[in-house]
Amino acid sequence: MKLTEHFAKLIEKYEAGTASPEEIIELNEWYHSFDDTAATVASDNPLTKEDLGRSIKERINYSNQEEPPAIYRRGWFRAAAVVLVLILGATYIYYNQSGPDKQVIVKTPVKQIPVEVVPGGNKALLTLADGSTIILDSAANGVLSTQGNIEVKKMDNGLLAYKVNGKILYEDDAAFYNTITTPRGGQYKVTLSDGTTVWLNAASSIRFPVYFTGNERVVEVTGETYFEVAKNATKPFKVKTVNQEVEVLGTHFNINAYDDEASIKTTLLEGKVKVTVPGKSATQPARFLQPGQQSGISKNGQINIINNADTEEAVAWIRGRFQFENTDLRSMLRQFARWYDVEVEYRGPVDLYFTGQLTRNEEVRKVFKQLELTGEVHFRIEGRKVIVTR
Repeated sequence: MKLTEHFAKLIEKYEAGTASPEEIIELNEWYHSFDDTAATVASDNPLTKEDLGRSIKERINYSNQEEPPAIYRRGWFRAAAVVLVLILGATYIYYNQSGPDKQVIVKTPVKQIPVEVVPGGNKALLTLADGSTIILDSAANGVLSTQGNIEVKKMDNGLLAYKVNGKILYEDDAAFYNTITTPRGGQYKVTLSDGTTVWLNAASSIRFPVYFTGNERVVEVTGETYFEVAKNATKPFKVKTVNQEVEVLGTHFNINAYDDEASIKTTLLEGKVKVTVPGKSATQPARFLQPGQQSGISKNGQINIINNADTEEAVAWIRGRFQFENTDLRSMLRQFARWYDVEVEYRGPVDLYFTGQLTRNEEVRKVFKQLELTGEVHFRIEGRKVIVTR
């Protein structure tokens, strides 16, 4: 690489004191684009700006000659760094006083590049019955795998679909179990072999047979999932979590079963479901939900029912937004942390509640800026850490 005529003139103008503020900024940004963070100049006495200017002009190729070898370019970088460091004042200087060949060591701080925290997207890992894995967000459309008579296919819209082809499986045939897992900052949508559609929110999973055999359809989930269950009166659909079982025939409902939430919430939008706590039928009988109701199962297995639940808030995530109704800030930030894959640190009490909507497609800084408009809370972003203060 050579010094372009443009930047050579900028250096000359700066030395002459005729550079404009805009040109000084441009020169500074150009200098910081180098990967050198230190330069060393041997000297019996500190060099003046004029000395350095003359020295570097003797070393830098101002003409339009061919690019010099890499080892020469390295020396050029160091010389340029010395001049620009002293000119722009972005350094500190250390004098090594020991020995006759005293050195002036000029060091510049490493330029910190802000981490752009972008919203999540369609990301998931498919673990097949044989233990092999497929990264779904990078997999090409078309058939991903064939397991027995079951075909796993990624559709043009990104939807993952399971289709039965060939001979029909009988009830005594072994079922192949697959698992789909979304990371923090990911979400995914899958259609099971019976036609049931499942949405997975960030940091969630579903384990399911690629073909439902027997008298019922059973899946296991973690995190947050939304179901639109295909109707089949002769084969009920069951969803199991660590501390809950939901049984349906055909319905639309949302399950929030994150480990860091106080309870497991099931919100019913359509149809009818039965909610039970495994192993506690004697003390906690099954509860039946009607559309608009929400059940909450606490850590100790207690079932509570909300009759007029905010169903729009419960399923806002599958519609591309966050929705809050008098929601405490910590609960909101847990949602943000999963979707944006960030760590949240609290410095002081933040007992605040918010109502409103935010899109899930914004860069995280814009989301927090909207919350700061209330004047009640402040956020500082350091890499992937969000520091919260009042």
